[in-house]
Amino acid sequence: MAWYHPALFTLDAERAHALTVRMLARWGAAGTPIGTNPARYPRLATTVAGIGFPNPVGLAAGADKNGEAVTGFFGLGFGAVEMGTLTPLPQPGNPRPRLFRLEADRAVVNRYGFNNAGLAAGLARVPARRAGVLGINVGANKDSTDRIADYAHSVAAAAPLADYVTINISSPNTPGLRDLQSGAALRDLLAASAAARGTTPLFLKVAPDLEPAQIDEIARAAIEHRLDAIIIGNTTITRPGLSSANAGEAGGLSGAPLAPLARQRLRDFRKATGHAIPLIAAGGIADAEEAFARIRAGASLVQLYTALVYEGPGLPARMLKALDALVEREGFGSIMQAVGTG
Repeated sequence: MAWYHPALFTLDAERAHALTVRMLARWGAAGTPIGTNPARYPRLATTVAGIGFPNPVGLAAGADKNGEAVTGFFGLGFGAVEMGTLTPLPQPGNPRPRLFRLEADRAVVNRYGFNNAGLAAGLARVPARRAGVLGINVGANKDSTDRIADYAHSVAAAAPLADYVTINISSPNTPGLRDLQSGAALRDLLAASAAARGTTPLFLKVAPDLEPAQIDEIARAAIEHRLDAIIIGNTTITRPGLSSANAGEAGGLSGAPLAPLARQRLRDFRKATGHAIPLIAAGGIADAEEAFARIRAGASLVQLYTALVYEGPGLPARMLKALDALVEREGFGSIMQAVGTG
């Protein structure tokens, strides 16, 4: 995905995204100031899973699949950057075209299919010094004969380098992957991943397209296996009220139309977990007001990605300034005090 600029929007969406990542990688390597210093807003500092986040606004996985521009993304002001999804072996993903802008809906459809250069290549790029919290998001190879083993292997490899590791079972673009969200497969996955993570916090990323029984099951399993947070969620396979020409493309929908579903799933997981595990909100977050609403609804952190396409690279800095003002206006001493008050 590429940030809004008339020239970039004339390019194929995936090519524009790749150019954007390369540009950020160069800026990061050169130490070029890009956005804002996350430490500028002490009221926004928060702690989740024993990790100190300079602010609660994070970059969701998928923007920097191979960890090429981690430093550049931190330079925009993000309190956390989640690289990946990384799979044990490199894989090309699904055939192109596989990324589609829905400009009229301020949305995107993708069917990437966990395209990445592989776990070893991604981990080799992890910067030892960084301005915020680094998450590493891992998944299974499409043709794997043992997907649970894929996750356990990747968690074990990533854990020593990450501030936290996310096991991603939420993508609709790898056939059968979402089957890991229920039943014995879910329990076996969480047990194997928890055993592999050592002392590194372990997060779980789930889809928004879940039924009440699945939500309850995931919540119970995550608590039972002592996971440190649940990210809610990824893209949706539903198509709520879209008007763009590309609305019928197969894949996962992200951006503004996802917001109502993502908000409801956050509320559902808050109820199902009984506040026993931190929640991270993603999906349709494009401004400080929506981020603050998710925090008040029970999210300890928020993540964004598609909003950068339409709001530009200055979005994180604008969000931090406005979010700090909201915390002050509502009479909270820190953002942590606002969690779950809505």
